[in-house]
Amino acid sequence: MGKVVCVTGASGYIASWLVKLLLNRGYTVKATVRNLSDPQKVAHLMALEGAGERLHLYEANLLEEGSFDSVVDGCEGVFHTASPVTFSVSDPQKDLIDPAVKGTINVLESCKKVSSIKRIVVTSSMTSVMFNYNPVTPDVIVDETWFADKIFCQEKNQWYALSKTLAEKATWEFVEENSLDLVTLHPGYVIGPLLQPTLNLTSEAFLNLINGKEFFADGIYRFVDVRDVALAHILAFENPSASGRYCLVGRVTYSSEVRAILSDSFPSLNLHAKSTENLPARPAYQVSKERAKSLGIKFTPLEVSLKDTVECLKEKKLLSF
Repeated sequence: MGKVVCVTGASGYIASWLVKLLLNRGYTVKATVRNLSDPQKVAHLMALEGAGERLHLYEANLLEEGSFDSVVDGCEGVFHTASPVTFSVSDPQKDLIDPAVKGTINVLESCKKVSSIKRIVVTSSMTSVMFNYNPVTPDVIVDETWFADKIFCQEKNQWYALSKTLAEKATWEFVEENSLDLVTLHPGYVIGPLLQPTLNLTSEAFLNLINGKEFFADGIYRFVDVRDVALAHILAFENPSASGRYCLVGRVTYSSEVRAILSDSFPSLNLHAKSTENLPARPAYQVSKERAKSLGIKFTPLEVSLKDTVECLKEKKLLSF
């Protein structure tokens, strides 16, 4: 209550919810966006309860050194969520890797200059945990000791995973050299209601999933609710004992189960889903929830997340049925 914190990339899917929850808890938020004059980037933020009094927006460029100096000045916590999220790029280095790696280092360089900052929370991804040569079977439990392999990412042309993997590696090296207090969070496939007016990558892919188009070729999804992810950021800052990495996955399941759940909840979607009786008895693998629970996270049931996502998309006229 009353503390000043910074959120980078505030107009994004996770970050918008993070700003909302921070304002609800009484924080003053200094938030960065790429373009202050774009109403699709700022209008939904300024409409949040408490924004008029305690939300201050700044324009900042990830690749511009010193761009975050004035934003993080006077803050106790910094939440770095800004990083490009796309799976289709013409130039992986320019479009993904440089903004992810150099952008994160630029933010950390700014943080290094500010003695009031007690902790930095960085939004990473399960892609920087799982994309490696480790076999995954129903008996495997993926946890925070797993790290993605850059050679594996390159061989599979997984450029987003590579950008998050390289960014995380550079981040931990930097904070170790500069004695900064850092926590990284690793969400899976994020769903849940949108605050921003336009579709983000996972929400667009969710619409495609409803229409029968797979986002992941194997049909296996690591779901987590956007509200749980946003809250995890705040708890990672507020809990003095929080440290290291945290996987954030509420449930690993198959797209066929998603369609079955949605078919039960929204028959008018006409998904023609197969009965859940035909689904595999066990998920393909599991992701440990132990460290996430130690933060105080109670994962939203998948059924609730799916229902809220569909209702939000319908309300925003991004889905009609």
